[in-house]
Amino acid sequence: MILQAVLLGVIAFIAQSEYALGTSLLSRPIVTGLFTGIALGDIKTGIIMGATLELAFIGSFSVGASIPPDVVTGGILGTAFAITAGAGTETALLLGLPIATLTLILKNIYLGLVIPTMNHKADSYAEMGNYKGVERMHLIAGFGLSLMLALIVSISYSIGNNAVQSFLNVIPEFVQTGLTVATGIIPALGFAMLARLLINKSVAPYFFLGFIIVAYLDIPITGIAIFGAILAVIIVNIMNFAKKNEQSAQTTDGEVLDDEDF
Repeated sequence: MILQAVLLGVIAFIAQSEYALGTSLLSRPIVTGLFTGIALGDIKTGIIMGATLELAFIGSFSVGASIPPDVVTGGILGTAFAITAGAGTETALLLGLPIATLTLILKNIYLGLVIPTMNHKADSYAEMGNYKGVERMHLIAGFGLSLMLALIVSISYSIGNNAVQSFLNVIPEFVQTGLTVATGIIPALGFAMLARLLINKSVAPYFFLGFIIVAYLDIPITGIAIFGAILAVIIVNIMNFAKKNEQSAQTTDGEVLDDEDF
């Protein structure tokens, strides 16, 4: 149990290291679910639950000052508790979303108090021309957040595993049925959050084209993805060709004007 808690903490530390080392998408549940499954000896279930949580969190990205629920702790602990309890993906969602929301409170405190302090210190180093000091503040601030989340994951798993098991045992059957239904609805909500960021008048026709092809031609998602990739390449080539023709026409017009002026 202790070893598993430590391993989960290490996974959380590496996943959250994006704040120090740059975005790598290691924090996504589909990645942390795999490594959580490896740590707990159930890779298949880890992948399935990680993929399910990824659908729920797929639209969870920071936009401006808005910080979404923490996908690292939600993904790791939701998957870990569900695997340990021998439960299904609905349990991973039941636990993952509240955990991610609660961790967000602590994360906001860190981002609101510790990070600005480090930033001001880095500004002081920058004024002195001490680039190593700026670099040090960046790494301390980034890895400090990773360490905080790693401790949250390790301690929560160590303390909460039996409590979660007892909690799941007393959930009524009709509530479990509702959770199973919610398992199918929450991923749709995740896609809706993502679509809200991406959809505009230019790309909306392609979205509905893909939907119609899936609904009426019975083509699998993989086929749609391949079709979409090919269509994207064709459109980009057409746009590049049109842009070259426009530039060529502008160059020709300029040359004609120069001759006439001469």
